[in-house]
Amino acid sequence: MNNYLDTTIDVYAKAAQTPDVGLCCTTSPIWQFPGLKIPKIMQEMNYGCGSTVHPRDLVNNPKILYVGVGGGMEVLQFSYFSRQESGVIGVDIVEDMLAACDQNLQVAEKENDWFQRSFVDLRKGTALNLPVEDNSIDVAAQNCLFNIFTHEDLKLALAEMHRVLKPHGRLVLSDPITEDPMPENLKNDPKLRALCLSGSLPLKDYIKMITDAGFGTVEIRAKRPYRVLAPGQYDTENMIVLESVEVCAIKDPMPTDGPCVFTGKAAVYFGEEDYFDDKNGHVLMHNQPLAICDKTAGAIQVLGRKDILITDSTYFYDGGGCC
Repeated sequence: MNNYLDTTIDVYAKAAQTPDVGLCCTTSPIWQFPGLKIPKIMQEMNYGCGSTVHPRDLVNNPKILYVGVGGGMEVLQFSYFSRQESGVIGVDIVEDMLAACDQNLQVAEKENDWFQRSFVDLRKGTALNLPVEDNSIDVAAQNCLFNIFTHEDLKLALAEMHRVLKPHGRLVLSDPITEDPMPENLKNDPKLRALCLSGSLPLKDYIKMITDAGFGTVEIRAKRPYRVLAPGQYDTENMIVLESVEVCAIKDPMPTDGPCVFTGKAAVYFGEEDYFDDKNGHVLMHNQPLAICDKTAGAIQVLGRKDILITDSTYFYDGGGCC
C-alpha cells in the first residue's frame, strides 16, 4: 500500500480509539434538524472541513453512500432523510473507525426515537474500489478525504463515485483547497496529507478533476477560510492559506460544449426590451438576476452587450440557475 495511505490509516485508527477534537477544524455549523439529537461523541469525532448534508439533495427517500465514516455524525444526519433499512451505506478502510462509528450509532439509536441502527450499512472498503453496485446510489458524499489522495488515486476515487451513482445522481464533497503554491516537500509528507493539509489543490484544478471524471454539472456551494501553513511552523518559505470548499457534482450527461460549472455568477439584463434571449436556452427577464454557469457567462460576455451585467463569482451557488 502507498506510504501516505498507511500513514492515513494509522492516524485515523488512533483518532477512532481516542477522539482527537483538533484533528480537523470544521468551519461549518453542525446542522440540527427537528427531532435529531447528535451524540456528543459524534461531535468530538467530526473529522471534516465542512458539511455534505444539504436537505435539497435528499428528497424522495434517497439511497445514500458516505465514504470515510468518521464518528458517524454525517451518516446519522443522512439517515434522517433516508429512514429505510440500509438506506445509508458507510464505507471506511479503517476497522477501528468502523467499530467506533457502530458504537456511536448505537448511542444515537438510544437518543433518537426515530433512528434505527439498521438504517446504516457499514462496509469495510476503500474509495478506490467501492464495495457498491453500479448505478445504485442517489447521493454520494465524502468530507475531507479526497484531498488526502495523490493525483492518480484521486482520479480513481472520482471514477468510482461516478460509477456507483445513478444517472443525475449527486456527489457532494467538502475538501481543503489552496491558491498558493504547495512545496513538493509538503506534498510528499504523508503525515501532512493524512492531516488534510498538503494535498490541497487550487480550485480550478480540483474542479477539472471532477469534470474529467464525467460529471456534467458542478456547483460551488461554499468557500471559506480553513487553515494557514506559516513559515516557521511548517517547512515553507511562504505563507500558504487553505480554504474549505463545498461542491456538488451531478452525474448529468456532459454537454457538447463542456461542463456547466456554477461559481456564483449572475446575469442582469437592464435593456429597453422586456427580456433578452441568447437563443441558446437562456432568457434574462428585465432587471431580474439569473444565476448562470461560468460557460454561459463567458458566452454572454463575448456578445459585448452594454445592457447586461455579469457579476463576479461569489463561490456560493444555491440553485435556480440557467442550465
